[in-house]
Amino acid sequence: MSPRSRRLKVWVLTLLTGWMISPSLHALHAQEPDTLRLADAIAAARDGNPMLRAARLRADAAFARVPQVGALPDPMLSLRLGNRPLDGFGANERMTMNTVQLQQTLPWPGKLGFAEERESHLADAAGLSAREAEAALISRVKAAYYELGFMDRALEIMRDTRDLLREFLDVSNTLYAVGRGLQTDVLQAQVAVASVTEDVTVVEQNRLAMGARLNALLGREPESPVPALELSDPGEPLPSLDRLMAGAAESRPALRAAREKVRAAEAAYRGARRALYPDFRLGADYSQRPQFADMLSFSVGVSIPLWAGSRQFPLRAEALARQAAEESTQLDLLNETYARIAEARAGSDRALRLFDLYSTSILPQARAAVESSLSAYRVGEVDFMTLVQNELTVNRYEIERVRLVAAYHTAVAQIEALLGGELEELR
Repeated sequence: MSPRSRRLKVWVLTLLTGWMISPSLHALHAQEPDTLRLADAIAAARDGNPMLRAARLRADAAFARVPQVGALPDPMLSLRLGNRPLDGFGANERMTMNTVQLQQTLPWPGKLGFAEERESHLADAAGLSAREAEAALISRVKAAYYELGFMDRALEIMRDTRDLLREFLDVSNTLYAVGRGLQTDVLQAQVAVASVTEDVTVVEQNRLAMGARLNALLGREPESPVPALELSDPGEPLPSLDRLMAGAAESRPALRAAREKVRAAEAAYRGARRALYPDFRLGADYSQRPQFADMLSFSVGVSIPLWAGSRQFPLRAEALARQAAEESTQLDLLNETYARIAEARAGSDRALRLFDLYSTSILPQARAAVESSLSAYRVGEVDFMTLVQNELTVNRYEIERVRLVAAYHTAVAQIEALLGGELEELR
């Protein structure tokens, strides 16, 4: 229970009954349980999340492909037993020979280079996509973490409220028993306690579900316990929208990956233009003749693009279309990034402004209303339910203020994911 609630409980019971409260009623809570720090949760997600591991492995596979496409085709080694007669398969005929042949295909200069350049850009894009997946994962971890932190603070406020309403209920029962109160006060206090108990039950179940979601992001068992969480007050206003957008355009891994894909498509188009040029085939034959001297032969061959109209030229058109598609995808991602940054920054600014409003104006006024209603109830100027409703209003505003704290931190986490790094680098 918060110090304010304990002080208010003491005051209420003293004003209404004149009784002293036993020390057990305002004893401090037991020591807080161990806390799961945000940095530890992020580290656990980086190490244990299976989807992030899959993204990293896909990047490793893409980098392993780069030297493959730049290598020459494997040479062909063949053995030929030539000119053997069918009536004995002997080796004494004049034309009989045993031939060992070695052939190597050499693509036209530039074909392998452009293919390797394309795969290199795609590998870089895969590595950046893994970093984008990591940034998105961290943002999701933070969102779940802050939501759980909000739930913990909300539960604390609601339980304090329920305890206070139970004290109100005890007081109303006592006053009704001695003839100084109304039965309606008792009934209204009972309804208020039941209503807050319902809210506590809902939030407790939601916390279990959100805890399972956080455990899934961390790569842990769903039923693993989630201890108390940190939830600090909002920080300073975020940098301007232009600075955030400039930082995202330069640093967001997804945008950098999109640029790498455009470069890969450009290399693929240049390679497609070279596809019309022939490939070379070099060969060397060694022939061993039993009756005569051995022979050595050499050969050179070229491929003929005889079906260029249905192969090489459509390949160019395909590569050009893919390049245009990647450029459009990059532009769409850039626009979507700007829109998400604008939305998240507006959300953080709204949460920060409302948090200040609740802290400096709304909550102090609501608490003053509670204190005023306490004094007024003592002299019979307001009814008992007014006192209860004023206290419920204060606690509703306290819960909303904690919600604004979580909303601010969640918006900051979304922006950091779009920036691909910590926000402090732009401050």
